[in-house]
Amino acid sequence: MALGYVHPHFAARVPPRREPGARHPLVIVGAGPIGLAAAIDCAQQGLDVVLLDDDDSVSVGSRGLCYAKRSLEVLERLGAGEAVLHKGVTWNTGRVFHREREVYSFELLPEPGHEMPGMVNLQQYYLEQYLVERAQQLPGISLCWKNRVEGIEQDAEGVRLRVAGPQGEYTLLADWVIAADGARSPLRKMLGLDAEGKVFNDRFLIADVSMHASFPAERWFWFDPPFHPGQSVLLHRQADEVWRIDFQLGAAADPELERQPERVIPRIRAMLDHQGYHDVDFDLEWVSVYTFQCRRMRSLRNARVLFAGDAAHQVSPFGARGANSGLQDVDNLAWKLALVLRGLAPESLLDSYDAERSAAADDNIGNSTRSTDFITPKTEAARRYREATLQLAVHHPFARALVNSGRLSTPTHLWDSALNTPDADRFDCMLRPGSPLADAPVEREGRADWLLRHTGGGFTLLLFTDRAESLRETVQALRELGEGPLAPRLVVLAEQPGQLEGVQVLHDAQHLAAERCDAREGTAYLIRPDQHVAARWRRVDAPLVRAALARATGH
Repeated sequence: MALGYVHPHFAARVPPRREPGARHPLVIVGAGPIGLAAAIDCAQQGLDVVLLDDDDSVSVGSRGLCYAKRSLEVLERLGAGEAVLHKGVTWNTGRVFHREREVYSFELLPEPGHEMPGMVNLQQYYLEQYLVERAQQLPGISLCWKNRVEGIEQDAEGVRLRVAGPQGEYTLLADWVIAADGARSPLRKMLGLDAEGKVFNDRFLIADVSMHASFPAERWFWFDPPFHPGQSVLLHRQADEVWRIDFQLGAAADPELERQPERVIPRIRAMLDHQGYHDVDFDLEWVSVYTFQCRRMRSLRNARVLFAGDAAHQVSPFGARGANSGLQDVDNLAWKLALVLRGLAPESLLDSYDAERSAAADDNIGNSTRSTDFITPKTEAARRYREATLQLAVHHPFARALVNSGRLSTPTHLWDSALNTPDADRFDCMLRPGSPLADAPVEREGRADWLLRHTGGGFTLLLFTDRAESLRETVQALRELGEGPLAPRLVVLAEQPGQLEGVQVLHDAQHLAAERCDAREGTAYLIRPDQHVAARWRRVDAPLVRAALARATGH
């Protein structure tokens, strides 16, 4: 247990309505980061949520650690971003070493003009605490601690959960269930489902170490270092002067033996001494030995049960793809589920959750598997290839792209999604339908602001112009889209400060929003509730937007 962190304990409670026949629109199982984020997102969409967890506190040990830019943008939209940024350790630089030599360094955020940094390191127990605090602010969420699901049945009408609660066993009826109950997912097993993929036998030691050391806030990765020869080591800084150190141990390592302090402490001492920190004392906060898998469920939807996070897919820890991928699952699912529950979209819209996030899981698993194969070569030929690559990378940039110490999490681009409206006009930029919208600095009523803060939650139509007043007729024509829940809110991005009655006008003072969208006078972008581009045009009218909205909502 963390030395400097006091774990909260939450009062056990049961759902507010358990009488026979009482039905809840949504039950989420698992109050880890993914289940909590799902509850918050769905509540912000106007849904009533019951969240069940068999524990009464947050996680022990740092566990999930690195939160990438896209995840930070999601957390900001959920109301927890500020707390994570304030407490966490921000970093953008990574360094790769081979034996004694630095091979190269890289920058996660090579260009300015984004609100969120490339990565923030924060122990998982802090993230869960902040998400619990945010969930407690939302009246639509019933947080039910010490409630363990022991059985599940479903039919065309809904889901029946058998739950062991603090006052005994009861039955809970739900229209839909989100399973966010972790890599061992009891719900997945109860439904007779499994995940498919590759299991790795290599063992790794995680040590959370409390110490005052002047290592910079960077990611350091060593291949074959002198203090741990023949293996790899990863170093990260966390909040509260806690450092995460991963030691590769090899497949033959005894996990019970290797987690003992008398085995762990000499490894850490050797690393510190090699780096010149002979006088630095340290304390062990948390130690674990792990293996991992790269696999996913064949389908993330099983009738009325939707799987998210580690319950749906697992990857190696190299590249910080676990929790980051799970948060993008939530980002993709919540708005679709809300539209279906409110009768605004067909149930088949939820099939796009499976299609889009299964493709993302395959991408993450592919990257994760390649990282693992490079870090732990299985043949002599693979080991020689790695050795040659590392030696070449010192002097030749082309070889650096081949060094794989864990391709770090990047946003998933849903370019092949059936919800996208294909371009009818030519655009020349990194964004495409299916891409997450790039952030940019803007001004609102003379004050500094950020573009992404004006999107998300619902559909948004961005209109680009030189002067806001010149779009008066266009905006008037678009008003026929109405005021309904599917009608997009209009946001004008103008090169010059200005106003337009009834429309939010943002001043694109640095021209970065227009540049990143390759926008000209009259260009329009339709943005999904999860901030992905649904469609775009050089000239827009209401019928085009209406057709794109219908496609993006599965009609």
